[in-house]
Amino acid sequence: MASAVTSREKEQAIPTIDADQAHALLSSGHGYVDVRMREDFDKAHAPGARNVPYYLSVTPQGKEKNPHFVEEVAAFCGKDDVFIVACNTGNRSRFATADLLNAGFKNVRNLQGGYRSFLQSANQQRPQQQ
Repeated sequence: MASAVTSREKEQAIPTIDADQAHALLSSGHGYVDVRMREDFDKAHAPGARNVPYYLSVTPQGKEKNPHFVEEVAAFCGKDDVFIVACNTGNRSRFATADLLNAGFKNVRNLQGGYRSFLQSANQQRPQQQ
């Protein structure tokens, strides 16, 4: 029973931001690490985003985690840098954010709702043309 509490506490400890906060961080020069598969990243991504896939493959048989994920992020983000971690919907990026926090990154933020919420927020922020 204690382990269930511990995992819940860990989940709550993951710093999370919404899409509006993500836009504000990006506009002030902070980084965005997109953890989606390369094919998805290549279709569309946030301005200035860097792609480091959390999973190398996702099949009906399972998911193959990128064994070098943390090292690949560390190649361009310092442990004190403020940056956003996002996937498509926010689930995979929550795991990636937890891994980065466990590796000593201090200012990483999970994007709640992922890239989808980021796009919706961007569309709502644009002035309507008539």
